[in-house]
Amino acid sequence: MTQPDGKPVRIDAWVWAVRMFKTRSEAANAVKAGHVKLNGNATKPAQHVVPGDRVRVWRNHHEHDLEVLATIRKRVGAPVARTCYIDHAPPPPPKEFMPALPVRDRGAGRPTKRERRQMEKFRGGFR
Repeated sequence: MTQPDGKPVRIDAWVWAVRMFKTRSEAANAVKAGHVKLNGNATKPAQHVVPGDRVRVWRNHHEHDLEVLATIRKRVGAPVARTCYIDHAPPPPPKEFMPALPVRDRGAGRPTKRERRQMEKFRGGFR
């Protein structure tokens, strides 16, 4: 198992190792595209990170503001990866509750006039 150390590590390898991205090439592409910033500045995949740096990662429509606590070169399990950074970003907002769609039994035939009106009302129709 790889132990955290204080040596500089490439930023693309670090964000991959702490499980922000699924593959190393995906991490490198995200850095090239500007979705990963080091200390507030756009960076290249070969830029090094050391403990104390701030890394901002835009992923899945959510921004992670990570403070580097330890540098690792190899991908590790999620519990170990979480010990290598502190995420200062607020948690994502909860998803809006959507009432369940009305369910009709398959093969129940055409909806009745009353059921059609209920479906239109649910969909925000013109009634």
